[in-house]
Amino acid sequence: MNLIDIVGLFAGTCVTISVIPQIIKVWKTKKVKQISLKTFSILTFGILVWIIYGILKNDLPIIITNSVSLCLNLIMVYFIIYYEKEG
Repeated sequence: MNLIDIVGLFAGTCVTISVIPQIIKVWKTKKVKQISLKTFSILTFGILVWIIYGILKNDLPIIITNSVSLCLNLIMVYFIIYYEKEG
């Protein structure tokens, strides 16, 4: 792994973990009124496209970090949909 890959992994990791505090907050409070489903849906779709791009370029840092990010954002989308109908 070269320096460029390390920088890519670091940047991707920072972006990926940025959603974790929001997931934890929603999980604890069960409140999603202030969170936009449209925003998270577009973001999730964009992440999927990044994964496709990473596969086409054979770029492992992009594939790995965005795959984890996709999973986390899908959790957030699920929470928004699930807790929105409960509230």
